[in-house]
Amino acid sequence: MDSPLILVADDDADIRLALSMLLNANGFKAIESSSLKETVILAQRFKPSLILLDMNFHSDTTSGQDGLSVLPQLINDNHNVVLMTAWATIELAVKGLQLGALDFIEKPWNNQSLIDSITRHLSASARGSGTAVNATKGFTKESISRHKPFFNSTSMTAINDLIQRVAPSDANILITGENGVGKSQLAQYIHSLSLRADKPFVPVNMAAIPETLFESELFGHKKGAFTDAKADRHGRFKEAHTGTIFLDEIGTIPLNIQPKLLHVLETKSYVPVGARLTEYADTRIISATNEDLDAHIGQQTFRQDLYFRLNTIVIDIPPLRQRLDDIEPLALDLVNRFANKYNQSHITFTEDALTLLRQLPWPGNIRELSNVIERCVLMCSDHIIDKTLIESLIGTPKNISSDTLTTSPKNLTLDDIESLETIELKMIQRALEVTRGNQSEAAKLLDISRHALSRRIDKFGISLET
Repeated sequence: MDSPLILVADDDADIRLALSMLLNANGFKAIESSSLKETVILAQRFKPSLILLDMNFHSDTTSGQDGLSVLPQLINDNHNVVLMTAWATIELAVKGLQLGALDFIEKPWNNQSLIDSITRHLSASARGSGTAVNATKGFTKESISRHKPFFNSTSMTAINDLIQRVAPSDANILITGENGVGKSQLAQYIHSLSLRADKPFVPVNMAAIPETLFESELFGHKKGAFTDAKADRHGRFKEAHTGTIFLDEIGTIPLNIQPKLLHVLETKSYVPVGARLTEYADTRIISATNEDLDAHIGQQTFRQDLYFRLNTIVIDIPPLRQRLDDIEPLALDLVNRFANKYNQSHITFTEDALTLLRQLPWPGNIRELSNVIERCVLMCSDHIIDKTLIESLIGTPKNISSDTLTTSPKNLTLDDIESLETIELKMIQRALEVTRGNQSEAAKLLDISRHALSRRIDKFGISLET
């Protein structure tokens, strides 16, 4: 089988030589180009498997426009292109990826990381066209759908367009947004569309790690490295090797650990606690935060150089209250999932229930919506979720006036209104029915303590006989 041919396009002879030697030593064939014109000619003549394209072909240029000017022609000719530059900027990376480049490599490069990136892209290309769809490897359509957020609103449609372009690359991504907007789900979706899709996806909740254990948790440790180190332990970067690591709540990372994370980003290597040998980190990094990192930088609690390494691509997810078109499909999806989870028959919403869901402010975003829908599935009668049930669980929001509701208070009589005690009794009975009398599980569903549930069971004289 012939070795893949790589075209190295760079105006620096030393760079071309170093890359050619590296490629030849790793089973590739390399040809060199020193100008944009020569790059186009050689690409048309030899049809290389991949082109390593420098963005700046003049020593006095750092804008990246040299490479960008020829990139569309190379893409139109169906060439696989990986961009390279010593003058990396976020705008340059995004524009190059949007024009069709597969990836974006900064100089000086890490040899192993570069070879791994080339290998992944060539493997994806061999399986098909090299697009995001073909790059999903071991993910099935069902598994991708499970992680896919809803992109009905205009703002989320724009986010999806960006994801489709950047997911197959190894560019670091920073996801921002309020609590509960779906940052973790979006990270999994990006991973499912990447060239690492059949490799590990390792989420790390940075806020849950004690400060004294950060280094050990991320990088691992050797036996005897500290008092409680009874055996060797792999860190999260080791677990995510060849895959994706998701650093959630990145804004909580202690200042003294930040230089070590920066070192991993810059060198693709780390040293476990108590070890002597350096380990290689072939890992794509996605991070997320609900905090204002610019403010943290101003307060000197977050390093600016680390921030620049993390945010090659920034995806800001808007809150649910600004994505009204996403609420109904989200609710319908959630009700189906929870109905399956609790072995319920098909459950539907009334129109006034869906209207109310769209009017609620949802300060907890998708997480809050999910919690409400789950409780509705457990508490609904006749497999129908109506406005009254939703209001009984969360109350009528203050910003919804009475004339927006389907029933005017002027037309209500005492016979139309159930007492709070009656509603409470029905909810408790339904929770006990669903959990088959398990009081601990019923209390969790009702979001109260087991002791509080026991008091209410005694109060209403509820029989627990099965």
